[in-house]
Amino acid sequence: MVAVNTPAIVLVGPTATGKSELAVEIAVRLGELGRLSEVVNTDSMLVYRGMDIGTAKPSVAERRGVTHHLMDVLDVNQRATVAQFQELARSAIADIRDRGGVPVVVGGSALYTRAILDGFEFQASDAQVRARWEAELDRVGPHELHRRLAEIAPDSAAKIDPGNGRRTVRALEVNELTGGHRPSLPAWTYELQDVHQFGLEQDRAVLDERINLRVERMWEQGLVEEVRGLLDHGLREGVTAVRAIGYRQVVDFLDGVTTESEAKELVKKATRRFVRKQLGWYRRDPRIHWLEAGRPGNPAEVLTRVGLLPNDGSGGE
Repeated sequence: MVAVNTPAIVLVGPTATGKSELAVEIAVRLGELGRLSEVVNTDSMLVYRGMDIGTAKPSVAERRGVTHHLMDVLDVNQRATVAQFQELARSAIADIRDRGGVPVVVGGSALYTRAILDGFEFQASDAQVRARWEAELDRVGPHELHRRLAEIAPDSAAKIDPGNGRRTVRALEVNELTGGHRPSLPAWTYELQDVHQFGLEQDRAVLDERINLRVERMWEQGLVEEVRGLLDHGLREGVTAVRAIGYRQVVDFLDGVTTESEAKELVKKATRRFVRKQLGWYRRDPRIHWLEAGRPGNPAEVLTRVGLLPNDGSGGE
């Protein structure tokens, strides 16, 4: 039975705004108040073992003893799906609540977060059909495949970036299996109970600089060697993992497609572009309460707003 007052705290927002650090700090604060709290990851790339530097995965030390769910659960040659992630994350959240704990759900993959929180139903899937379209993607490239999608399902194509081959393949697969691809997302309605979402925001110029510094630090920490090692473990065949920002650019460098300096700049550019897309997703969700990234009072504000800290601030700053 779910314990009384076990809200789900959800932290979202763009890359490099400090979501992981805030999640851990909230869980630690709750521990100091005598409450169990564990983190549930909703970042689609932190699920992969060995993809540590390029995903800025929190180290064991950075987790500060807080249990983290849905990290390091797949090998890089395995496919990650939203449906699978939804099932695993909801199970983890329910388990934490059943033990009287407060789940802190955190990540920058907006689709994955919504699939966990909201009423998502997934359309038909067939491995053979998908493999055929993936082979066609490799043969003709994402833009040509997107053009074909536009001919048979223009509404779906209009909602997909022409360069996003993975989403185009999925749309073509669903269209073939069901006779129509539904591009619309469900209403802003929580499937889970007692959910409280908080978003971290930061000045655009400051965020761009943080992204640049983050990429430089990844290179210093050995991103190229990490990718080289993962290639020996099937990264190139992984479909999902190899497309992660940072990894696909380094693979191109190792394949001689770009220089190392070009790869580094492409990672920065791709990350900035991804951040714009993240903001586009999150800004449309009216349920998110926005906080200034890095503000010392954020943990206490979150805990107060969800009713886990007295309004007088005791246990806070």
